[in-house]
Amino acid sequence: MFQSTIDFILDLGPSVMLPIIMTIFGLLLKQGFNKSFRAGITIGIGFVGINLVIGLLTTSLSPATEAMVERFNLNLSILDVGWPVGAAISFGTTLAPVMIPIIIVFNLILVALNWTKTINVDIWNFWHLIFSTSLVYIATDNAFLSIAIGLIVTGITLKLADWTAPVVEHHFGLKGVSLAHSESVNFAPITYALNKIQDMIPGLNKLHADPETLRKRFGVFGEPLVMGLLLGLLIGILGEYNIQGILTLGIQMAAVLILLPRMVALLMEGLIPISEGTRDFVTKRFPGKEVYIGLDAAVVIGNPANMAVALLMVPITLVLAVILPWNEMLPFADLAVLPFTVIWAVAASKGNIIRGLINSIITVMIVLFIATNIAELTTKMGEAVGFAMPESSSLISGIDVGSHILVFILYNLLDPTSPLFITAIIFGVIYALLWYWVRNDIKKQYAKELGIDKKTLK
Repeated sequence: MFQSTIDFILDLGPSVMLPIIMTIFGLLLKQGFNKSFRAGITIGIGFVGINLVIGLLTTSLSPATEAMVERFNLNLSILDVGWPVGAAISFGTTLAPVMIPIIIVFNLILVALNWTKTINVDIWNFWHLIFSTSLVYIATDNAFLSIAIGLIVTGITLKLADWTAPVVEHHFGLKGVSLAHSESVNFAPITYALNKIQDMIPGLNKLHADPETLRKRFGVFGEPLVMGLLLGLLIGILGEYNIQGILTLGIQMAAVLILLPRMVALLMEGLIPISEGTRDFVTKRFPGKEVYIGLDAAVVIGNPANMAVALLMVPITLVLAVILPWNEMLPFADLAVLPFTVIWAVAASKGNIIRGLINSIITVMIVLFIATNIAELTTKMGEAVGFAMPESSSLISGIDVGSHILVFILYNLLDPTSPLFITAIIFGVIYALLWYWVRNDIKKQYAKELGIDKKTLK
């Protein structure tokens, strides 16, 4: 019964369950039924719109990337099977049904103890947190250790979401929201450190090309719809499409860059009253306390600079897969999720496409290393839940799966005999030092822009 209930909720998806959750949330915040119900339905419609546009992105890019793979005769031993398979495998493992309520209760406890400000309502992306639990369980067969690792990843992810919340407000324009999307936000300390290093490099620190600058300098050719068109045409040409296919892909990518921000604006229309109600409720009952609503990173991927860099990274990722000596994975199904992968690579530079592209290349280099090294365990997880292995490959992984830095570090620290044990220690130390180094950078960045003291910036 418990498993059936969990499956029923997950199968409804965010477009159905979020309106219900947000309506109840609004009523608890004493926003009234009419206001709460309207906000909930508007949020649901926004998610439907976002998913439709992401669906267009996926169905448009997948054939193009397949064509590029065939054209350049790429042949690597590990197949990128895509995030839906990663989610299905994670939710299909033994501990998944137990972890969902554990994560919810753990999150509420951390909020009550002031460890985090984020209440993560993005239940459908709990699979990223459950992935860590499932991976360790497959490797160790130790349920308690696996749950502990899952909760450690959850706690760190919530802290990262708190830390980056000012970016979500001041760069992406979503007030009162944070992004507890573990496989994307765990790159923030690295990309902010890269941005800090770039500030010190003469010449590079003067280069700036965000969509607004491009629009002023190049007129219509600097606008997001034309950037999307040109990038779509480029990908179509690289895939050796015919003229009809090239033009169609160009228009589809232009549509993605224009429609995604508008769908996010619709979602935000519903989210604003809930966010304001949350702030008023918390301010009255808990003076000085602040709470963020944790949402899917899909609500910010439509940023024009983010999408421009993500589309540029499609062919670049295939090139990196071939030339990097440590990579054995053929990027394929997850190339369409690069807008999620590079969010913090671009946001760290405040939308500077040049720096964002440099940060994204380094991000993908790390992703390919991790994806290759956890492919064997990911394959075992797939076999344990009955995933039908593709005939073309004996090992599976993915760009999204390889984006889990925290899981990679913690898992390899469990086994001193692992050939990656020392690597994990080095990764962990560097990661912690980078985060400490840039811990105040976000507040400094936006306090300077807003002309206020960083101590007063929420």
